[in-house]
Amino acid sequence: MTASYPFSALVGQDQLRLALVLCAVRPEIGGVLIRGEKGTAKSTAVRGLASVLSAVDADARLVELPIGATEDRVVGSLDLQKVLRDGEHAFSPGLLARAHGGVLYVDEVNLLHDHLVDVLLDAAAMGRVHVERDGVSHSHEARFVLIGTMNPEEGELRPQLLDRFGLTVDVSASRDVDVRVEVIRRRMDFEADPEEFAARYADDDADLARRIAAARAAVADVVLPDGELRRIASLCAAFDVDGMRADLVVARTAVAHAAWRASGASEATGENRTGEKAPTVVADDIRIAAELALPHRRRRDPFDDPGLDPEQLNEALAQAGDPPSEPEHDPDPDPPGGGGHSGEAPEQAAPQGGSHSGGSRPNAPAAAAFRTKALVVPGVGEGAPGRRSRARNRTGTTVSATGDPDAGHGLHLFGTLLAAAHHQQRPGRVSVGARDVRRAIREGREGNLVIFVVDASGSMAARDRMAAVGGATLSLLRDAYQRRDKVAVITFRGQRADLVLPPTSSVHIASRRLARFDTGGKTPLAQGLLAARDVVLRERTRDRARRSLVVVLTDGRATGGPDPLGRTRSAARLLRAEGAAAVVVDCETSYVRLGLAEDLANHLGAPAVRLSQLRADALTRLVKSGTELGAA
Repeated sequence: MTASYPFSALVGQDQLRLALVLCAVRPEIGGVLIRGEKGTAKSTAVRGLASVLSAVDADARLVELPIGATEDRVVGSLDLQKVLRDGEHAFSPGLLARAHGGVLYVDEVNLLHDHLVDVLLDAAAMGRVHVERDGVSHSHEARFVLIGTMNPEEGELRPQLLDRFGLTVDVSASRDVDVRVEVIRRRMDFEADPEEFAARYADDDADLARRIAAARAAVADVVLPDGELRRIASLCAAFDVDGMRADLVVARTAVAHAAWRASGASEATGENRTGEKAPTVVADDIRIAAELALPHRRRRDPFDDPGLDPEQLNEALAQAGDPPSEPEHDPDPDPPGGGGHSGEAPEQAAPQGGSHSGGSRPNAPAAAAFRTKALVVPGVGEGAPGRRSRARNRTGTTVSATGDPDAGHGLHLFGTLLAAAHHQQRPGRVSVGARDVRRAIREGREGNLVIFVVDASGSMAARDRMAAVGGATLSLLRDAYQRRDKVAVITFRGQRADLVLPPTSSVHIASRRLARFDTGGKTPLAQGLLAARDVVLRERTRDRARRSLVVVLTDGRATGGPDPLGRTRSAARLLRAEGAAAVVVDCETSYVRLGLAEDLANHLGAPAVRLSQLRADALTRLVKSGTELGAA
């Protein structure tokens, strides 16, 4: 078996390593959410920690939860094979039972279905799993270190789920050349000889395991003075976080850090804890806990930047109690896994999105004026669980049963028994066979892809049109943050169409890219429609079940090239053939109306509505009625 990359060999990312260690010391903190771009050693750090914890507890294991996991696989379910074969009412444990005592790792946790994230966080908080379903009542211990990783560009976690993670760390690749050189050197050494490289850091990982074990033993004895407890409460109140979860997480994390500090002091002096004074939480423990526990709880709006202002934190700490003295040295001089081999400089994670500087911020009040919660795609889809349009998927309410083994989600117990009763041979006794098994058809909600196709040419009042679509798009993005939608924006002008916003559900990143549109020039309407068709086809390849809605804002005029009107009609028919619902917003403002937008709508099989209807209190009715008519 190939050795995993040693935790102690990680370069930089001190805050990430410390957060992981603190949750290993005290899993009740609630886990760590690691946010960052690709290639920042998120998965490497998790697997390295799991290897260290296996030395602390031989039964500890790393359990990875796949994105496509069902609820049955996560929490466990009725063992149908034993029921049918032996008549035994047995429970088959899931991944949470396997993770007991170890690490449960969820890569791309932001893409996991919300109800499964809820299950994970409940188990992490309570240390137990309770199952009440399909006639099964079962409970078992499930104490594990929960770690989730995500790339914010692929979408955000819902705010109610984000708050449930104990700690968050934003990571990015260092811009320090020396640090990057050391990362490359170590990685190449590891790839050349994994066993020899792991042996080089074996002593450091062993020391780390001993410190974690010592901190776990000491954490119950840590003293949290009333003065520091008041400091925690005052700090959380100053940052105006919702509820009491933040206060509890900061307190638990500060206690864990005090125990971690004490374990380092014992290691340095070679003394054991016998007769020593119990560790005590101090202001620096609270500062470090706040840096890890509060940033993700401060976001009031999905357009807000994540992070915590150090100056604001210092001011809040000073007002919450006596100003904390600046330590003459790092309160944790030997960062977890530092090893003393690299001499690397501490690496501060940049706030996510910091590299996107594209223009001024969108006008939030304008966006807030729109209300798009009624937007739906007609019919019943089969897309990923969300909170938008009707769909048949695993999270909905059971509406019927089916005998098709490839359809439905989960066992329909009552339907199975009815089918078995229909074939019974002896009165008063029901024998259930494989042919009797029925699966549940569930109807719930799905997320959709909404594509705005915007005329940015000089053929009409572009400024008014762009203001309308800007406000509508940002509102859809805000709503998508709650409903698992994706939104894309295409503009067309001059000789081409541009995908200015690729399909995304990350409103924070999208808001930065929607700061302004270039306008003017000719009107290549056909290219805009073909670009929308390309997006529909490309997204269908990635997710065949996600349905699309195309909203076209244009006056219908097409200019440039031979037969622009004919090419536009042909492009509209091609887009219509892909089955995407559509709405045409008629932006014609001249006194004599040419009706070109209505002609386009006819070729799209879509309704046409006036630009004047794009006011704040009309957009909901516009899109809702438009999609319903488009389905006719």
